[in-house]
Amino acid sequence: MDQFNPYFERIEQELGKVLTSNISLIEEVAQYSLLGNGKRLRPLFFILSCQLCDYDKHDVFTLSTIFECLHAASLLHDDVIDNATIRRGKVSVNERWGSPAAILVGDFLFSKFSRMIIEKKHIELLKVLADTATRMTEGQVLELINTHNWNLTRKEYMGIITDKTAALISAACAGGGIVAGAEETHIRSLRDFGLNMGIAFQIIDDVFDYTASAEETGKPTGSDLKEGKITLPLIYALTRITQMERDRLGDIFKSGKALESDYDEVASLVRSNGAIARCRRDAQGYVDRAAAYLRFFPDSLIKEGLLKLNQFIVTRSN
Repeated sequence: MDQFNPYFERIEQELGKVLTSNISLIEEVAQYSLLGNGKRLRPLFFILSCQLCDYDKHDVFTLSTIFECLHAASLLHDDVIDNATIRRGKVSVNERWGSPAAILVGDFLFSKFSRMIIEKKHIELLKVLADTATRMTEGQVLELINTHNWNLTRKEYMGIITDKTAALISAACAGGGIVAGAEETHIRSLRDFGLNMGIAFQIIDDVFDYTASAEETGKPTGSDLKEGKITLPLIYALTRITQMERDRLGDIFKSGKALESDYDEVASLVRSNGAIARCRRDAQGYVDRAAAYLRFFPDSLIKEGLLKLNQFIVTRSN
């Protein structure tokens, strides 16, 4: 990832420029939630996709911040819904300033990206991001509806993460082609590249909830389960036990009376019956599928960089 450090530094600089407001609290919270944290992968995907389509004008880095703003807005709202206290290794905005501030600053970031696109006159990109924001909200609602649904299927899970996570990564990649004025076939290839990569990204994130430490992920271990989120590692683990045992565990967690020992029991179940390996194989499959969509582009250092990032999805440690 070191080869992308100049990109990350420039993205950080541009974020500092756009996170301004006449109201000091908005600026303070926006900068706290965004600056100095996060992988910046979505803006990076957008920039590299622009360059892959031979577009490298001065506004690329400014436009890239749109994707980080939309991502951060969704995280602010997500933390309110989940009553999360930690985000990216530090106290969450809703914990520090309260839920109303988190929601309103999330709305502020959403408005910021919309205005920026209009000012740059990229209306097609605005249409894509409006659709993406809708999908992200629908994914969030589906996840909410399925809280503590211990009978959630793999297909239903995939629908949730495709809308909630993969849609924005897909939009970042396709957006690069749109801004570059690329052929429709190339835009579709970038869209599908990003979509498959985004699905793999979320599967691995969900694996980390059972395998990584809080220091590695920036959030408490087992937080998904404690928030009632049924993710792919648990879905796979539950296929190895009886329906009676599944109902027993479901009743414990739905009651809100689960003890730490109950969480340890489920975590041990997930880690001991091959569920993690199955998830990693699934993620690798989506990464391989994503890579295939870049075959339509000629070989170049930019293409090589995107392929490395794609593989990084399944090899990263946080």
